[in-house]
Amino acid sequence: MSERPPANSGSPASVARVTETTAGFIPKAVTSIEDTGLSLLWLQDLVLKVMYFQGYSSGFKLAEEIALPFSGVVDQILESLKREKLLEVKSTQQMGLGEGAYQYAITSAGINRAHEALDRSQYAGPAPVPLHVYNEAFHKQSRGKLQVTQRMMRQAMSQLVLSEKTFGKLGPAINSNASIFLYGAPGNGKTSVARLIGDIVLTQAMYIPYAIYVDGQVIKVYDSVNHKLAPEDDSKKSSDTLRGAPRRDMRWLKIRRPFIMVGGELTLVELDLVFEETLKFYEAPFQMKSNGGILLIDDFGRQQVRPQDLLNRWIVPLENRIDYLTLHNGRKIEVPFDVLIIFSTNLPPKDLVDEAFLRRLRHKIEVGDPSYEDYREIFRRTAAAKGVAYSDQGLAYLLQEWYIKRNRKLRASHPRDLCDQILDVSGYLSIEPAMTPDLLDRAAEAYFVEL
Repeated sequence: MSERPPANSGSPASVARVTETTAGFIPKAVTSIEDTGLSLLWLQDLVLKVMYFQGYSSGFKLAEEIALPFSGVVDQILESLKREKLLEVKSTQQMGLGEGAYQYAITSAGINRAHEALDRSQYAGPAPVPLHVYNEAFHKQSRGKLQVTQRMMRQAMSQLVLSEKTFGKLGPAINSNASIFLYGAPGNGKTSVARLIGDIVLTQAMYIPYAIYVDGQVIKVYDSVNHKLAPEDDSKKSSDTLRGAPRRDMRWLKIRRPFIMVGGELTLVELDLVFEETLKFYEAPFQMKSNGGILLIDDFGRQQVRPQDLLNRWIVPLENRIDYLTLHNGRKIEVPFDVLIIFSTNLPPKDLVDEAFLRRLRHKIEVGDPSYEDYREIFRRTAAAKGVAYSDQGLAYLLQEWYIKRNRKLRASHPRDLCDQILDVSGYLSIEPAMTPDLLDRAAEAYFVEL
């Protein structure tokens, strides 16, 4: 069975100017079976699978399950199934609401055909859209060319404390609309920088389908974990519009442009179509789910695949903005590749790839250790946010005893973690959390480990 989306959530505020608008795209409403791009036979099988799992259902509920309007589409499918004695009407008590309120049940002949359909594919959810319709839609919803200025960047990045050198490279990297390679020691905010880039770049909503249809196969695109719904402002909710004439094709969901992060668990297999042997339909790979947004490859170099092989996988998509995916029968399909790829690594670039590979990554930005002044500002902000009484004298003590004497490097994440340790200890001792030598020593002893 396919998953249904969670409740709507808000969209981030815009801080960048987009030179090519995508806000005008709305999937055209479906008014007939021909408009779906799917055959009547395939739609019959989809309805029978839904009925097989549910047992009984009203016409309106079926329309909601497969995300197609009752009038002109689902009613025609149900009529054909009744003629073939695959479904039957079990209740017509709510006559005033029309045939959509009738209760339908699957017959024994319908169960046999549902079994045949389930042997081919277990997919039983919103009707998919044809591949060519998906491709056309994504060309119309391209992220477009962004133009950010230094003022916009300072506003967007105000919550981070970054060196001017790092800050000065981020704006041009965003404007390039090309791949970005973030590197540096762990704990200095590379992931936070990537997420803020997302806040700058991903300012508009877009539409994605629940699933795609290719030669009888279904590729599930919508992912409730990685896709966040945006507020609907162009149509009523599906449960209302399916009964009448919806203003758009309800097989599409309006979402925030995606920001998807993958880490050390990523494999090459997951960058192609994943065929579920039991369910007999496909799951879209991460870069396809990221279309129109950002894919962050965190901990680059720690994946279960060589960095060179991973980069080789991206060469054609990054240069041509097209990706080629393979069905289990060997057929290759072409899909848009409108994704901003951000690589983030704690490892030295020279240990990952050679110069030729790095040249393909247009912007290389080091997120380095904070200076003493930057570290002080980070600690001051963090202490204020967490309710720890800040002290310059306490910070001087911490730096001298736990950094300078021990030749320990500063990390941007240390203030947060040390403040958390202070809160843990002060709560246990029932004293006010503050940057006293005693609490700082207790926090540091519990936090730092000599390697």
